[in-house]
Amino acid sequence: MTLNLGLPLALLCAALTQLGFLCKHRGANQIPLVTWQHPLKSAKSLLRTKWFAIGMAVAAAAWVLHVGALALAPLSVVQAVLSTGVILLAVLGNRLFGCKVPGRQWAGVAMTAGGLLLLVATLPAANGTHGAFAVPVLLAFEGGMLGLGALLIAVPRLGAPAHHHGAVLGAAAGTLFGVSDVALKALTGVAHGGPLAIVASPWVPVAILASVLAFLASARGFQEGDAVPVIACTSTAANVTCILGGIVVFGDALAGGLLLAVQVLAFALIAVAALLTPAGHGAPAPAPARA
Repeated sequence: MTLNLGLPLALLCAALTQLGFLCKHRGANQIPLVTWQHPLKSAKSLLRTKWFAIGMAVAAAAWVLHVGALALAPLSVVQAVLSTGVILLAVLGNRLFGCKVPGRQWAGVAMTAGGLLLLVATLPAANGTHGAFAVPVLLAFEGGMLGLGALLIAVPRLGAPAHHHGAVLGAAAGTLFGVSDVALKALTGVAHGGPLAIVASPWVPVAILASVLAFLASARGFQEGDAVPVIACTSTAANVTCILGGIVVFGDALAGGLLLAVQVLAFALIAVAALLTPAGHGAPAPAPARA
């Protein structure tokens, strides 16, 4: 029964998440460039922008639905359903926000959606919420993914081609959003101990740190890239991080035999799409305002 309730919440969350990202992309391109040296100043500028504030409100509603879904269903299953939001991204961006999506981006989004849907189809049936985890395993996973997110943030400074900066920062943000989501899933497992157990949990600061870094990386990525590739990279990185977290940390089952080969093919499709989507450039994003 809890699984049946969790999946509709995750599906609605998927649609709101993409809509929120598109609103934030428009707002982020109306302010000066986000800087890591002045995070509070950048955050204030973002939140004072109408479109970014609307995007944050939509994202907050999506987050509430996400937490509810995590409490009712296994992490990998929730994220697999959330991954269907990539299908809506190009359509919403093109129809509602005027994003010009060229053929290569459509192909990249389609490949991403296909790979994620293959993962959905091949995930074994799950019962319960699968909230049990081993603390050392969770620590290792979260630490490793935080390190990967930080490395991706640094990639633009290490000489990566400028036209890939937005997509790379989107991937960094998605990885860090995934770290936060895995920590939230762990918190749903200790929630039975009451509010004090949640406050005292080490996963609260992990979730906060990852969310703050993801917030800044996402906003800067919006300013340096087109909406569809940046958001697609963000969503895909978050989904893959959480699906891996569900399998590695919370023991969500893997497929066996032929289905395992299909899952490997699904991850390969996602990897190829991640390379293809940023390469298809749409209309340039509006130049960020300069102070």
